[in-house]
Amino acid sequence: MINNAGKEVVRCWGGNDPIMQQYHDLEWGVPVYDSRALWEKLMLDGFQAGLSWRIILTKRDALRHAFCGFDPVKVATFTEDDIERLAVNPEIIRSRMKIRAVVNNARAYLRMQEAGEDFASWVWQQVGGKPIQHVGPIPTRSELSEKIAKQLKRRGFSFVGPVIVYAWMEATGLINSHRPDCFRRHQVS
Repeated sequence: MINNAGKEVVRCWGGNDPIMQQYHDLEWGVPVYDSRALWEKLMLDGFQAGLSWRIILTKRDALRHAFCGFDPVKVATFTEDDIERLAVNPEIIRSRMKIRAVVNNARAYLRMQEAGEDFASWVWQQVGGKPIQHVGPIPTRSELSEKIAKQLKRRGFSFVGPVIVYAWMEATGLINSHRPDCFRRHQVS
């Protein structure tokens, strides 16, 4: 792709897939400071485990609908009947384990809130309040993602291992993993 200045646009990833390019160009790596939006993205990264991110993007609207806009207050009230109903919904990822984790994580999120711990503030404290500017080979996990995963689990979260957490940190701009030659690197730093 050529930009308006006549130069080739370099991306970290996305290839020729318009859905992936749009996600890369507009969302991936943009710092997210809203607690609910951070929680939603963590839940979506949990759904992505073992699947391609493209699948999540194509099912994201259906997942948002199924989980009441990823409103933790509403999701926390889901019952076993709701989990079973969602597990047969062909428009979403039908993993009972992942669905159950979202319900559990809504409750954990609310417990943090009730204890006076704002999710976004807590998350950004983990990186010193500003995005980490990563350079070099991109790992699938780090010491920091392992630490955050352990802390989330201590708070009652499930399905938040260090690989999921690392991907989530990249997606939400906690870590800027855009390659140095990617046109988005400096835009999101």
